[in-house]
Amino acid sequence: MTDFELMGAALEEARKAAALGEVPVGAVVAKDGEIISAAHNTRETEKNALHHAELLAIDAACKKLGGWRLWQCELFVTLEPCPMCSGAIINSRIKRVVYGAADVKAGCCGSVTDLFAQPFNHHPVIEKGLRADEAQQLLQEFFVSLRVRRAAKPRRKPPVTP
Repeated sequence: MTDFELMGAALEEARKAAALGEVPVGAVVAKDGEIISAAHNTRETEKNALHHAELLAIDAACKKLGGWRLWQCELFVTLEPCPMCSGAIINSRIKRVVYGAADVKAGCCGSVTDLFAQPFNHHPVIEKGLRADEAQQLLQEFFVSLRVRRAAKPRRKPPVTP
């Protein structure tokens, strides 16, 4: 599969997340152009802060390949990885990360900081912006919908204190 197709698979995972009411982020781990694992955010569904798409895809790839070193693998993710996911990328030795949309609030591939430029023992190749418009559109639509739903909810009045 091409990079474009692999990011398409990550975008499909992001759509699955959105359908669950999750922030639409999807990730795919590939080796030699073939998908090893795919995942999407499930933090809200599973009530678990660790359930980022990247971590779930890395975990599944490790299990499928039978080891924690993914040095022959590439990660395709719809949103720039956060500090936690960037740490997992470093620790799993993924050789290349391709992401779509930049994350100006938590991105660690250059938007807020660049963890991969630090003197860690591993430095993956980073490629940004692949199908960024599609990834950004999914995120924008999700957050607009979320704001509309929140505005429609009746607000509780704070308790009156004597």
